Amino acid sequence: MWKKGTLPFTRPHLLELMDSSNAIVSNLVFQDSPFWNIHPVYCSNVLIRNLTILAPHDSPNTDGIDPDSSSNVCIEDCNISTGDDLIAIKSGWDEYGIACGRPSSGITIRRITGSSPFAGFSVGSETSGGVENVLAEHLNFYSSGFGVHIKTNSGRGGFIRNITVSDVVLDNVRYGLRIAGDVGGHPDERYNHSALPIVDSLTIKNVQGQNIKEAGLIKGIPNSAFSRICLSNIKLHGSAPVRPWKCAAVSGAALDVQPSPCTELTSTSGMSFCTNSL
Repeated sequence: MWKKGTLPFTRPHLLELMDSSNAIVSNLVFQDSPFWNIHPVYCSNVLIRNLTILAPHDSPNTDGIDPDSSSNVCIEDCNISTGDDLIAIKSGWDEYGIACGRPSSGITIRRITGSSPFAGFSVGSETSGGVENVLAEHLNFYSSGFGVHIKTNSGRGGFIRNITVSDVVLDNVRYGLRIAGDVGGHPDERYNHSALPIVDSLTIKNVQGQNIKEAGLIKGIPNSAFSRICLSNIKLHGSAPVRPWKCAAVSGAALDVQPSPCTELTSTSGMSFCTNSL
């Protein structure tokens, strides 16, 4: 009914924690959610562990776990297979997220396995309150659209900074990595077209992929280029030659990356940040 536009109401989450602190969600199975599965919003000190989250791959917007405008969140040891991003960090949508001004920060994600037609791990695209200080490590994604997808858009404002993604294994994934500034729509026409997001200090390292179709895309915003993007020890292989990286409006560095990185990441200017962040 939702796909046909005939659903007369909005779709609920299976579990939404709001304005909560010191919460533990563990040792449960969540299945066939109508919308996002687990949504901690305006929360702090949240531990999510040992979950199985399942939904058909053609089920729309069935994100696995979406920490939203929340701080000090740990997500670990989960197996997720859904119809949308497995884990997506968010912080508010356009002018509403800017007005609220509550970032997502201090988030640790580790030992996650799963499959999705979209992304295994993502940030965005709703990032208007800001996302910072995130560590995601020991991730294993298969039969997915993207391994790592960091996404925002003009009109979002906010920031994405100090993000580290490490020790990722990919199999049968279309894009190994995508960092893009043209993703996601707007809730209404009242958003500020001049509210440009800042994307800075992202480190992606120790990524191994097989059966990959395209290495990835890093596309900043012309008037707000993405800066200090560091790629290190990334090896992406395919049964056919992996399509090369595509980059625009981005600066940074790349160390030991296959296929060869785009020229925007081979200058010496970004090398000091990259070597210091490893």
